[in-house]
Amino acid sequence: MTQQTIPNDYGRAFDLLRKHAKDPWHDYTHHSFVQSLGDGSLPREAFLHYLQQDYVFLVHFSRAWALAIVKSETFAEMQAATDMVNALVSHEMPMHVGICEAAGISKQALFATGERPENLAYTRFVLETGFSGDFLNLIVALAPCVMGYGEIGLRLQRDARSDKYADWISTYASEDYQEVCRSAGQLLDASLVQRIGSDFVASPRWERLCQTFRTATELEVGFWQMGLQP
Repeated sequence: MTQQTIPNDYGRAFDLLRKHAKDPWHDYTHHSFVQSLGDGSLPREAFLHYLQQDYVFLVHFSRAWALAIVKSETFAEMQAATDMVNALVSHEMPMHVGICEAAGISKQALFATGERPENLAYTRFVLETGFSGDFLNLIVALAPCVMGYGEIGLRLQRDARSDKYADWISTYASEDYQEVCRSAGQLLDASLVQRIGSDFVASPRWERLCQTFRTATELEVGFWQMGLQP
């Protein structure tokens, strides 16, 4: 198959942030955990372990997006954050529940999953960024997870050599999820212009935002690594 670049229509700011974090971004989106999802070599035990931890992650991720509603300065920001909470709670989390229940892991057991240190580090970084900063700080910390999964889903759908994890891949490659990524990118662009101006890359604040994005991306790498160690 001829290799093609995954098209990025997730917005100007995301593209710039991703380029700034080029190496960790590649480590995140091409991690061995991700690659083994595509070729079907990931042990089922590792996948279920990851799903349980990711469910716990999504609980905190939903809370972080709810915090974004509190931090919003415009109705559009409130609406976008509300839509994201709904997508997580009504669509993404039920996918985890369904797969785990089919494997004999009840919803109650899933919610009671003990949180691994790598999970704790990532979720609390995002929440602390939101509590101590403003809406923009929080959205930048949230962006690597949202857009990274969209990029991974598209690439794995294109290149996957196994259908073992096709349900997981199709969730993040779906048009519904891609629209979530595009909306998050538009929200990020708009919030930057709202608070800094159209030439936001010239602001002293831009470098700090780039570092927040990079740190969150590095924590994503650690999350995948955790998934390989049930």
